[in-house]
Amino acid sequence: MHPAGPAAQHIATLWWVMLAGAVAIFVFTMLLLALAFRKRRDEERAEQGREGLWLAGLGLAFPLTVLGALLVYGLVIGERLMPRDHPDRVTVSAEARQWEWRFGYADRPGHATTGLLHIPAGQPVDVEITSVDVIHGFWVPRLAGKLDAIPGHVNILRIEAWEPGDYAGVSGEFSGAGYREHRFTVRAHDAAGWTAFLEGTE
Repeated sequence: MHPAGPAAQHIATLWWVMLAGAVAIFVFTMLLLALAFRKRRDEERAEQGREGLWLAGLGLAFPLTVLGALLVYGLVIGERLMPRDHPDRVTVSAEARQWEWRFGYADRPGHATTGLLHIPAGQPVDVEITSVDVIHGFWVPRLAGKLDAIPGHVNILRIEAWEPGDYAGVSGEFSGAGYREHRFTVRAHDAAGWTAFLEGTE
């Protein structure tokens, strides 16, 4: 997957960092196991107790250090993904139902689209997500992580597309027999295209 926005880029980076941490822990643990089970000569047996404690200490200290660092890094990234006040922020709504998505626009009151979400490229967009029936999942993999659409509740997801274009969206939560076809498209417009959309001249 090729990230096309800051949120997706943060998530992709987090994935690679966590993979690197997991590989480091695995390799280090295997090395310690190899040291612990290697054959010792008779004259070395007197030192096995002390060496065993040393290996056990490393076996605990290294994973705990790496996992602690990954936890802190994950919390920092998670904080960056939270919606913040921004002077150029755009607000849209996403209402899920079996089996379609309906989108509304704060900057174009009374207008709604089905299956196609319009956003401006290069600006943060807060998507207010809800559902009218069962739990669905709003997910545009190239732009951001997944967030559930829950009946009677509004969740807010910040997305942003660096470049104009179309981005595939899916319902990332199994919600019944029509789940596989519960898809939508996010269309990111350049400045002129976004103005035309808001004025209804696109």
